[in-house]
Amino acid sequence: MIRVNGETIDGAEGMTVADFLKSHGYPDRMIAVECNGMIIPRKEWGETCLKDGDSVEVVRFVGGG
Repeated sequence: MIRVNGETIDGAEGMTVADFLKSHGYPDRMIAVECNGMIIPRKEWGETCLKDGDSVEVVRFVGGG
């Protein structure tokens, strides 16, 4: 079980960050991903696997002025 933006998610363990984002409908642009307090660089999303107990924050960039 992992926590994403404060919500408990079952069944995501073992998925890469890229696969998780795609399967949960997140856009592939204009977002940042933090796992256990560390920013995961976009180039590492395809090789970084989620583990039981991970805490993930997905932040969307919003433009405006």
